[in-house]
Amino acid sequence: MNGRAVLRAGLGLLAGTQVVLGLLVVLLPTLFWKWPWVSHLPPYNEHLLQDFGGASLALAVVLCAAVAAMDRRLVLTALVAYLVNSVVHLLFHARHLESLSAPSAAGFMALLGVAVLLPAVLLWLAADGTAFHEPGAKAHGPAT
Repeated sequence: MNGRAVLRAGLGLLAGTQVVLGLLVVLLPTLFWKWPWVSHLPPYNEHLLQDFGGASLALAVVLCAAVAAMDRRLVLTALVAYLVNSVVHLLFHARHLESLSAPSAAGFMALLGVAVLLPAVLLWLAADGTAFHEPGAKAHGPAT
């Protein structure tokens, strides 16, 4: 698998997770709230959850556009946006693990760590621009 295919697949994975998460939170906020990694931080606030679901869907739109266009600037912007969100999310939850069991907290932090690591690796892959050249095509100037 070449760099372009890896980048597109990774972006697709990130986009898919945001679509599923966003739809779950928007359509079934109480079900999302019942997850132990979420409900340990009461109180339940449907407005806040709807806003979070909408923001997840908005990020999914940008990620899907990046997958479709494979434009360097759009891909970099989408990955930086995802990475900023993931780092903030990880840092918040790292400070609020006291109500979780040690195995649950470790699993949650591992999951949130992957949510930071994957876009960081994809950003590194996208940074030099070589992943934006079509396989077998001759480059005509800098990648966009």
